Amino acid sequence: MQTLGTIAPEPESAAAPAPVPVPAPAAAPADLTDLSDLSVPGPNGLLLLASQADTESNARTYPRRLPVAIAEAAGSYITDVDGRRYIDFLTGAGVLALGHNHPDLIAAVNEQLPRLTHGLDFPTPVREEFKRRQLAMLPERLRDDVKIHFCGPTGSDGVEAAIKLCKKATGRGTVVAFQGAYHGSTQGAMSLTSEHQPKTGLHNLLPGIHFAPYSYCHRCPVNLSPASCSTNCAEVLVNTLTDTHGGVQLPAAVILELVQGEGGAIPARPDFVRRIAEVTRALDIPLIVDEVQTGCGRTGTWFAFEQYGITPDVVVASKGLSGLGLPVSVIMYRKHLDTWAPGSHIGTFRGNNLAFASANAYLDVVERDGVLANVRGQGEYLLTELTAIQRKSPLVDDVRGLGLLIGVEMAGHGAVGATEVAARVQRAALKAGLILELGGREDRVVRLLPPLNVSRRTVDDALVVIRDAIAAVEAELTGAVAL
Repeated sequence: MQTLGTIAPEPESAAAPAPVPVPAPAAAPADLTDLSDLSVPGPNGLLLLASQADTESNARTYPRRLPVAIAEAAGSYITDVDGRRYIDFLTGAGVLALGHNHPDLIAAVNEQLPRLTHGLDFPTPVREEFKRRQLAMLPERLRDDVKIHFCGPTGSDGVEAAIKLCKKATGRGTVVAFQGAYHGSTQGAMSLTSEHQPKTGLHNLLPGIHFAPYSYCHRCPVNLSPASCSTNCAEVLVNTLTDTHGGVQLPAAVILELVQGEGGAIPARPDFVRRIAEVTRALDIPLIVDEVQTGCGRTGTWFAFEQYGITPDVVVASKGLSGLGLPVSVIMYRKHLDTWAPGSHIGTFRGNNLAFASANAYLDVVERDGVLANVRGQGEYLLTELTAIQRKSPLVDDVRGLGLLIGVEMAGHGAVGATEVAARVQRAALKAGLILELGGREDRVVRLLPPLNVSRRTVDDALVVIRDAIAAVEAELTGAVAL
């Protein structure tokens, strides 16, 4: 594996640009001073990061822990403004399904650009093709009983629309979500998100939200193990909903992630999901599957719910839909739920015809290049190799995932907690040229979201960095010499 700044790109990557000239090196922003080695970022990057810290909202997140100022990108690789290359295993938080600037998707957007960019909800040929092809990606048992609604640019918009749809159709008000869930950052979507920190200081969020246990077997919410458990986490919800004294009114919807992404890359157990689907169907409660992060091929099937053998009532999709990062969000739902009146849910940007064109080209690539098979193969390989690292390192507490949505949960060592260990691994990987995200409880999970067409060569390069980063952190904590 080559070091930072000399990582060889995959063939489609462009050469590194000339560094952006700057009048003088800039001081590091206050939130970057914990970096022990300011080769990341370089002087040009420091200038842009300092400007960002001075002029942009304090709510900005990624550049605080990943101080990279991006000049350009192609495929699985990013080049920063100082000419350094990085393997990108963040991929725009999963929106860049085929990595950066896939040529087929760029060509489709360029072809659509002079025709029409913004069309509200007027029908257009490219919109019609998008709709036809997205519905065709559903399992056959669903295709003839589904309508599609264009929500606007983000996954949060899709979640908000799904909840509104189900409340209107059922005439009920409460909603059940799950512990560890993340559904977005708008007021309603945040209300369905279980993490406390984003809600601190906010009041009057959406009322009537109840959180049920999720099948996080590594840290079981009911203190059992799979060997001694009868899916008790699901039975807690079943009993609550069926008990006349359960304390929760019949909800308008149950919303579920098949793999909790921000919650730490936690795949739900199949028996858990099927039990939830059984009780919602028996009680006539619409089941919403939030596929914002898991959908569009990320888990090895177009939607994750296909692997669980369930039939949801509402599917929310957004992040990977366009394949290129162009914003688009939809919900697909069973026809009996379509009770709202014209104008009940609108959005100015629900007619992004460039995103539709890119999405259609993305499906062409998925079918032509066997992208879903690549997701399954590379995902299994990554899990195998990361599990081998776990067996050798006391710092790796758990390895899990589905397809190319993978989490490595770290363990603490002595006085250094798991959160700090994960942060050190992330920093060490960044300095070696690999961009990784953190998530889960206390940000103790190192998350991998590679492009879905990532090559084995790039995966192997990333694995070398991860092994070395974990070994280096372990050596720091134990005083041993890293091999």
